[in-house]
Amino acid sequence: MNALVIFSLLAVLMLTGMPISISLGLTVLTFLFTMTQVPLESVALKLFTGIEKFEIMAIPFFILAGNFLTHGGVAKRMINFATAMVGHWYGGLGLAGVLACALFAAVSGSSPATVVAIGSILLPAMVKAGFPNRFGAGVISTSGALGILIPPSIVMVMYSVATNTSVGALFMAGVIPGLALAATLGGVTWYRARKFDYPRQPKASWAERWAAFRKSVWGLFLIVVVMGGIYTGIFTPTEAAAMSAVYAFIVAVFIYRDMGLKDVPKVLLNSANMSAMLLYIITNAVLFSFIMTNENIPQALADWMLGNGLGVITFLLAVNIILLLAGNFMEPSSIVLIFAPILFPVAVQLGIHPVHFGILMVVNMEVGMCHPPVGLNLYVASGITKMGITELTVAVWPWLLSMLGFLVVVTYWPDLSLWLPRQLGML
Repeated sequence: MNALVIFSLLAVLMLTGMPISISLGLTVLTFLFTMTQVPLESVALKLFTGIEKFEIMAIPFFILAGNFLTHGGVAKRMINFATAMVGHWYGGLGLAGVLACALFAAVSGSSPATVVAIGSILLPAMVKAGFPNRFGAGVISTSGALGILIPPSIVMVMYSVATNTSVGALFMAGVIPGLALAATLGGVTWYRARKFDYPRQPKASWAERWAAFRKSVWGLFLIVVVMGGIYTGIFTPTEAAAMSAVYAFIVAVFIYRDMGLKDVPKVLLNSANMSAMLLYIITNAVLFSFIMTNENIPQALADWMLGNGLGVITFLLAVNIILLLAGNFMEPSSIVLIFAPILFPVAVQLGIHPVHFGILMVVNMEVGMCHPPVGLNLYVASGITKMGITELTVAVWPWLLSMLGFLVVVTYWPDLSLWLPRQLGML
């Protein structure tokens, strides 16, 4: 009964158009004051202990690194490198978009940042080369979602905060699914380009490819800094985030020189705004999780499922449906912070590996970013392409269907996510 009251109140507040963070906070406070005897002191204590986790510090650093790279010309060089490598294939610029998104995802950790950085440069070039606007929009909107699956990923950090799962293991678990999804999206791009005979670029010589690689190598090296540093144990994921922010600053300002020192305060301010917004959501989500646990809602859900004989297959199917529906109304950070504390205990009781469950949630978030009405990537792409959401929805459907197929594979084949971290001794 209490669960119904909590979710009804949250749904009503969200339907009024209130931001998710404020809706969460008001739901928690209303429930605490009117329906429980929980002392306010314990709420305040939970609030502070819930957000003093070391992993949370990674979020502002990854956001700052992504902003330096977005403003610092790294995306342009990655696109040139990707075009030199695959531009001569069918749908060459589209394939270059998928590859560039995968590379940029591995240094930015954010999907909207990937769509903006790659899309704002590549989409005009694709239209100029003779590709339909819809094709380019479909490629970039969906490939941009790789930003939260290919590590480092801000959404993975949030899942770690919500469930106390190892960030390093999650990062490594995202590598193979991330590459597999990039290959899937690239396959759809190639097939449609071949079917409709879209233009191909002249084949680059090996000298041109080497020149493009050399120009982009400083940006690409950030992948080695972050992933290599975590894998070898030189630094933790949080320290890797701080290192990536410093490295991105040096590359953008002193090596590529696409940014001047006068532009740095603006980037710092933008990063602070984004970080404050996410940390405010986390703060309210911690309280929401506290209420859920205090009312024994996750435990009751687990007991009900086990009592009715519902197994792993049914549970995972239900999780996918719930998360895809939530993706219609909320953005990934909110979904992870609200649903992870509820679904995670049930998953653990059913014997589902926490890291596999985390990757499953992240892939669901990716699909949610690409479908209406609140697909974040659709809104970002709409701003770049000047296309309406309905038109963009039609544009992305071939890639979206392939992503749904990929979600089924990730859901029921745990080794796709768990093989690499196991090989590296992280599990």
